[in-house]
Amino acid sequence: MTENQLFNLTGKVALITGASKGIGEQIARYLAQFGAKVIINSRRQADLDELAEDIRASGGEVIAIEARMGDDTQMKHLFDKSIEVYGGIDILVNNAAANPYYGPTVDCPDSSYDKIMDINVKAPFQLSKMVHPVMKMRGGGSIINISSIAGETPDPGLGIYSVSKSAINMLTKVLAKEWGSDGIRVNAVAPGLIKTKFSQALWKDEKTLAHFTKRLPIARMGTVEEVASLVVYLASEASGYCTGGVYTVDGGTTI
Repeated sequence: MTENQLFNLTGKVALITGASKGIGEQIARYLAQFGAKVIINSRRQADLDELAEDIRASGGEVIAIEARMGDDTQMKHLFDKSIEVYGGIDILVNNAAANPYYGPTVDCPDSSYDKIMDINVKAPFQLSKMVHPVMKMRGGGSIINISSIAGETPDPGLGIYSVSKSAINMLTKVLAKEWGSDGIRVNAVAPGLIKTKFSQALWKDEKTLAHFTKRLPIARMGTVEEVASLVVYLASEASGYCTGGVYTVDGGTTI
């Protein structure tokens, strides 16, 4: 198999949640560039339609489906519509995440805890269960959970978010072990400080940014392209012997 064939996703169907901006948007663009038919999802149809138009203009094949992660009915609609249009799913990227609370964990409201765990942990679990029989029937597939280095080392002010990312790391390993015999690989990508709107509070001030980056082996922020490139690898045959891994994209933060 040639290098180009290893990364070729032609004929594959990829569903990406939280895909209207940031890391999810770039993942959708890259998977489409490598030949996958992509299903992009977020909470706002207008944002999805704009991205879908751009992907099509670049020669990609895409459909856009609004659905709120954590809502069982809407997630089922997302899955059903994806199957209706493309007949199956080969790649699932669980990227959607929420963090409605910043501050001491002891003060975290129950409502914020529930939202974080529902969107960051339960939703990926539910979607993975939905796609499991379809992937198995198609001879296998790749599930990629977008985690965070906060799942390894707690971030100040992000206690329950850190708990949720630790949970998604273990869910990744559990499903990898249980579903390997079905031909389904399950991996996680754990970004560090990546320049997105989600992380804007950390990088919009140069002094704050320097505090986070000056001691890193690679002393800068990461880019969405660097995260998306790893997702392409994990989605493709190039990573055929990789499952149950949590791959950091953090400039050496966790060393």
